[in-house]
Amino acid sequence: MATPTLKLNSGYDIPIIGLGTWQSKPEEVTAAVEYALKECGYRHIDCAWGYGNEKEVGEGIRRSGVPRSEIFVTSKIWATRINDVESALDESLANLGLDYLDLYLVHWPIALNPKGNHPSFPTLPNGHRDVIRDWPLRETWKQMEAMVKKGKVRSIGVSNFSERVLEQEILPYAEIVPAVDQCELHLYNPQHKFIAYLKSKGIVPQAYSPLGSSNSPLLQDETAAAIAKDRGLQVSDVLLGYLVAKDIVTLPKSVTPARIKANLEGALAAAKKLTPDDIEKLDGVAAAGKQLRLIQPPWGVDLGFENWPVKYASPL
Repeated sequence: MATPTLKLNSGYDIPIIGLGTWQSKPEEVTAAVEYALKECGYRHIDCAWGYGNEKEVGEGIRRSGVPRSEIFVTSKIWATRINDVESALDESLANLGLDYLDLYLVHWPIALNPKGNHPSFPTLPNGHRDVIRDWPLRETWKQMEAMVKKGKVRSIGVSNFSERVLEQEILPYAEIVPAVDQCELHLYNPQHKFIAYLKSKGIVPQAYSPLGSSNSPLLQDETAAAIAKDRGLQVSDVLLGYLVAKDIVTLPKSVTPARIKANLEGALAAAKKLTPDDIEKLDGVAAAGKQLRLIQPPWGVDLGFENWPVKYASPL
C-alpha cells in the first residue's frame, strides 16, 4: 500500500503516516519495525535516542529487506545532548546502522545538565529536573543546520516547540526553517491555532500519540464513535484519518501486528471517507469540554503552549 506524502520545506517528501516507537520495548520493536516495513507497506519510522531502542529499530530496518532509499527515518536529539549535536547524531546513526537520517529533531526545547546525575533525566538534590536555564536554543539549531551541510541529515525540525519558542528562539536566527514540529496532537488536543501558525510558516505539523496514551479516553469518544458507525470504520480509523485529512503527519505506535496493519490501512481509508461535516464535528470536540493533554513532563519550564497545566510549567 503506497502511503501518500507531503512535501517538506527542504524539498524532500515525507510519508504522511509513520510507525511510532515511543514506549516500544526493545525486545518487541525489532519485529514491529520489520513487520511494518516488510508486510504492511510503511515507509516511515519515527524513533529517538531518548526512547532507548534505536539499535533494535535499526535491526528491524535491516531485517525488513526494504532498501534504505525507500525508508524515511526520523530520530531526535535528547535534552542532555543539545550542547553537542554532532556527537549525539553520530551515536544515533551508529545505533541505527545508518549513514544519514531523513529527519533529525530537537526532542524538547529544554536543556538538561549533560554532566548531571543521570544521562537522560538528571535531577537536583530536591528531586526537580536539573535544567540549564540559560542555554540558547539558537546555538543548538546552528549545530543542527551544520549537520545538513555535512550531509548527515537531509531535513531538520523540532518537537514540542510552541509558537512562542519558535518566534523568540529559533526563527529569528535560523538559516534553515524547521521542516516539521512534532507535538501531541489528537482529537482532545487539536491545537487549531497552533497548526494554522505552523502551516503559515511552512512547517509541517506531526502528531505523536494520535490515539492518546495508555488507557486513553479517545477511543470511547461518542462523536468519533458515531462517525465511525456512519462511515463503516473503526473509532481508531476516525481518530487517525481525522489528522491525515488535515495534512498532519500521523505517528501511531504499536508492536501488535494486527494493530500496525490496521492503523495504516484504517487511517488512509478514513481520510478518504470523512466528509467536511465530519471534520467540522471532530474539530469542535475539544472545545466542547474535552480538551485534554496527556503528555506533560514535569520540566518546571513554561513551554508557551495553551492548555499546559501550571504545575508543569511554573519555575522550580
